[in-house]
Formats: sequence, structure tokens, C-alpha cells
Amino acid sequence: MIDDKSKNKMNAIWLEATGCSGNMISFLNSENPGLYQILTNIINLTYNNTLMGAEGDYAFEKFLETLETEFILLVDGAISVKDNGQYTIVANYKGKKITALEAVKMAAEKAKYVIAVGTCASYGGISAARPNPSESKSLQDILTRLVIRLPGCPCHPDWVVGTLAHLVGYGVPELDEEGRPLIFYGVTIHDNCTRRGFFERGIFASKFGEEGCMIRLGCRGPITQTDCPRRKWNGYVNWPIGANTNCIGCAQPGFPDGTEPFVRY
Repeated sequence: MIDDKSKNKMNAIWLEATGCSGNMISFLNSENPGLYQILTNIINLTYNNTLMGAEGDYAFEKFLETLETEFILLVDGAISVKDNGQYTIVANYKGKKITALEAVKMAAEKAKYVIAVGTCASYGGISAARPNPSESKSLQDILTRLVIRLPGCPCHPDWVVGTLAHLVGYGVPELDEEGRPLIFYGVTIHDNCTRRGFFERGIFASKFGEEGCMIRLGCRGPITQTDCPRRKWNGYVNWPIGANTNCIGCAQPGFPDGTEPFVRY
């Protein structure tokens, strides 16, 4: 007997390309809902080259089988294109090395939806930072179809889970011109910052630990579009400015090259 809750459940492939596993770790920390509910009620995660227990040919066969179904493709990490992507190998199938570049193109061609999870997949991020020896690029740079971007270093689990739930239940959420869901990226950090009152009154911190707006310490809150102040991190406990450090703009295009130095006096 099929549980009614699973009727709208959709298959999903999550490929980690040229990244650090930070987005997957963040996803595993999801609390509302938790991982069990995500995997039993929202998606059927058939393939992930970082987490799955299966190895070798058997693992990649699960990837190939999923291509013949209705599925969502999630990619974290930038896509290395140098030497046809040989800098990032995600599988070994029948003696052939499968690059992230090849796997992503295979899956993106058939996926119902494509999601770039994290800043590297969304914009290149740290993986594509100067001097970029692997010639890494964003997911959108190598594809010609719509990519839903969920930038953040790492991406907050709610941004991933909320987007997945919307895709499964209602289709593509309302996106901005960058392809980011407005529900999560429709405001700047500065709009909802807990230190906004200091900014309005002209009270600015001159060093870390002082009360006041941290814009003079290099805070990128005014140009960074996420809902971090309201959502917070690590089980909704805290966020960078709440921990007396400035926003470094990790969810913005051009991070990290375009936002360095992270601290400016």
C-alpha cells in the first residue's frame, strides 16, 4: 500500500562537483523538517556521490536509472571545465572515469528542474576564485536551460528544502532576475539586520565587539540578498552579525574575489 504522503514525492540526484561538501553537511543539518521527513515525504534521493553507500558501477547505475524517471537535479560545487573536466571525477563506471562536467550535462538534459546549491554552483564562488587553475564555472555558465540558484557558503538547509518542497508541490517558485527564489532572496541582510537601528541613528562600530552598525568594518549586509537575520543558522540559534562579526557577502555574485578583503577598517 502506498502512503498518501508519498504520492507527490519526486526522485532527486545530488551531484557534488568542485566543492567542499559544506552544502551537503548543511543540508544534513536541516531541522524543520528533518532529514528523515525530507527523504520520506518530499524527495527520493537516488544518487549522491558523497553520501551513498553503494560504490563503483552499481552506484552509477542508480544514476543512469534515475535519468529515465522524473527527477530534480541538485548540484553543489562549481564545474571544472579544464581538460574536459578531468579535475573533478565523480564516478568510475566500467573502467571509465566520469567527470562532474559529463555527469551534470547528462543529468541536466533530462531533469525536470535544476538547482544550483551554494555559491560555487550558483556563481563559481571559491572554487572559481583567482587564479582558478581548474577553470571552474557556475552551473548556469555550462547549461542553456533554467537553473534555480540558491547561493550561500554554505546554502542554508531551509533554502534547499523549501525550494524542493515548492517544486514538488507547486512547481517553480517566483524567481528574481538571477534565478533566486524571492521567498529567500527577496530582501537584503541590511533590510532586516538586528543592528539596523544603530545604522539609522548613525552609531557605527570601529572595532569588533563594539555596539553599532558594522558597515565601517566592511559589512556586506547592504548588498547581500538573503534572509539570514530572520532565519539564522545551526538550528536557528545565531548568525554572523549576532556573533559580532560582519557579513562577508558569501551569497553574492563575485564572492570571494569581489568582496575581499572581508574586513575593512
